[in-house]
Amino acid sequence: MSNEDSAEGSDYVQSFARGLAVIRAFDAENPELTLTEVSKRVGIPAAASRRFLRTLQTLGYVRTDGRLFALTPRVLELGFSYLSALSLPEMMQPHLEKLSHALEESVSAAVLSDADIVYVARVPTRRIMTVGITIGTRFPAHATSMGRVLVSDLPSRERDRLLAGADLARLTERTLTSPAELNAELERVRDQGWALVDGELEIGLRSIATGVRGRDGRVVVAVNVSTSASAGPVEMLIESHLPKLLETAREIEADLEMLGK
Repeated sequence: MSNEDSAEGSDYVQSFARGLAVIRAFDAENPELTLTEVSKRVGIPAAASRRFLRTLQTLGYVRTDGRLFALTPRVLELGFSYLSALSLPEMMQPHLEKLSHALEESVSAAVLSDADIVYVARVPTRRIMTVGITIGTRFPAHATSMGRVLVSDLPSRERDRLLAGADLARLTERTLTSPAELNAELERVRDQGWALVDGELEIGLRSIATGVRGRDGRVVVAVNVSTSASAGPVEMLIESHLPKLLETAREIEADLEMLGK
């Protein structure tokens, strides 16, 4: 009898344990792995590894380019207790509060979940949307600055798959819904490293966002500054808010590096 079988007797679900082991096979030093590498690291046959990886891919926890596999930010959804254990929101919160105080605007952070963004941290200054935003609030990624930053960092195939399956709803008359136009905008966002959305999620709401990269160089979370269109010209976001936003993102990255994330 294996150690696994004897550990918990009839209450032990070996397939579930192996699925978790497949997730744990990825780390900072090994953010992308082949099927063979996963099999070796977990210690299970390649056929079993393939089934676990394909299941995780179907559920949105793993992405692949056909050869290499990698985790997606959706693993954070396995539980906010796990997210807290990573200290990501807690670690980011002082930086977001500092930025919000400096700009006197609302500041948020979000991760990607399928075709939506999910808020994981927020510092509101005043209500500028008709819908209240709290931790866990979801919005369509295509109409948000943080969503465009997160989607733009995906590999081309994964991005195409996401856009093909997404409901590119026209939330206002300004919302980009054409896949071709959206792809062109995502390319621009990826090249410049930030995104600005003006009235596409809700008329009168503007936001500018950038990504925070982990040790593997991939965007793990997006941060943004939101403001009302009545606060001033849209150029103000680029000239005044963007430099401080980019500085905040780099400070968060430095903390992630120190924590080994």
